[in-house]
Amino acid sequence: MPSASESDLFSNSDEGVYTRVDNITDEILSDYRRSYGSAVTNDDIFCYIYGILHSPKYRTEFASDLKKMLPRIPKVKDFQGFLKAGRTLSAMHTGYENVTPYKLTETVTGSPSESDLYRVQKMAFGKGKDRSTIIYNNHITLSGIPDDAYRYMLGSKSAIEWIMERYQVTVHKDSQIRNDPNDWATEHDQPRYIVDLLKRIVTVSVETMKIVDDLPDLELLVQ
Repeated sequence: MPSASESDLFSNSDEGVYTRVDNITDEILSDYRRSYGSAVTNDDIFCYIYGILHSPKYRTEFASDLKKMLPRIPKVKDFQGFLKAGRTLSAMHTGYENVTPYKLTETVTGSPSESDLYRVQKMAFGKGKDRSTIIYNNHITLSGIPDDAYRYMLGSKSAIEWIMERYQVTVHKDSQIRNDPNDWATEHDQPRYIVDLLKRIVTVSVETMKIVDDLPDLELLVQ
């Protein structure tokens, strides 16, 4: 057996220590500094790219390329505009669990226990597929969702619809394994987690589209 001073297969002198690694190469950093000034940082470039990727004009103009290859990121005149927008968007999208829940009207019927009140089975839109209303379960109905919130898309679905689909009880056909999103809320003593998460995603969706609609023009930088 190895001595205490020797490392073995399972030893890790850096256990619990994380090292941040930037995916912005020194070459790219130097290139952007030549274009936008020596104060540009790796984080600035990341946020700038994040902002550019949310530009509807960028997605339209480069649509054919985006289907065939990795995104090509243009340099634009308003670097700071896209940087600031991208920084706000990235912070909101990674910290979505901490944003203020949207002020939806929460209607409760019946007198269930707290554990039953917030349990979700499968969410659905209101009568006639009214997207301003979501029937959370047999006891809770959420209304007042602005239609604009559905403009924020994650792939082919809006972020709201993604949450509705993801947070439902399912049973795998072959294995019969049951996936119940309520389990996490119960284990962490947060019965309202899912209903408040849905409200937070409405906030994220609305605020995202406000920023996207206010993005600068995609005017290319001529060097």
